[in-house]
Amino acid sequence: MFLLNYLDHTFRKLKSQIANIFTLINLSLGGLAILFTVKNELQLALIFIFSAALSDRFDGMVARKLGIESELGKQLDSLCDLISFGVAPALLLYQALLFEYSAPAAFFTILYIACGAIRLARFNVTESTGYFQGVPITAAGCLLTLSYFLIPHIPASAFMFLLLFLSFMMISNITIRKI
Repeated sequence: MFLLNYLDHTFRKLKSQIANIFTLINLSLGGLAILFTVKNELQLALIFIFSAALSDRFDGMVARKLGIESELGKQLDSLCDLISFGVAPALLLYQALLFEYSAPAAFFTILYIACGAIRLARFNVTESTGYFQGVPITAAGCLLTLSYFLIPHIPASAFMFLLLFLSFMMISNITIRKI
């Protein structure tokens, strides 16, 4: 009887953490993207950022399906998203191309990360309405990461404009329906 109670308790505890496990996988993949970017393994960093996006998609879905949404999970998700879709994509683009532009590039890179942090903080203190206010950092980070494929085709200054545009779109008041 003791063993059954113990197993039941353990299963319930594990079930309550499944979404957080997906969130921490997101963080791990974002961290790997940063490490590979620093080593100039940019194609691997791309794969890790897009894999983080898949993991991020599953954490919320799992939490809603299992009815295990929590304030801790919401906060943890935002912290992990800042790494995977704020720092990792911005650093990828900086390392791939923008470092040549020194201070202006550093400014736009940091601005993007800061606006992502503001966007996530605003999300965490706002009541859920079925709409996002501003472009979600996941979408902005994926767009920024996808832009890596345009490096041979457009001038570097366009990427600084893209960082600026996505920065302001994340903190804008536009509303986007949640899917």
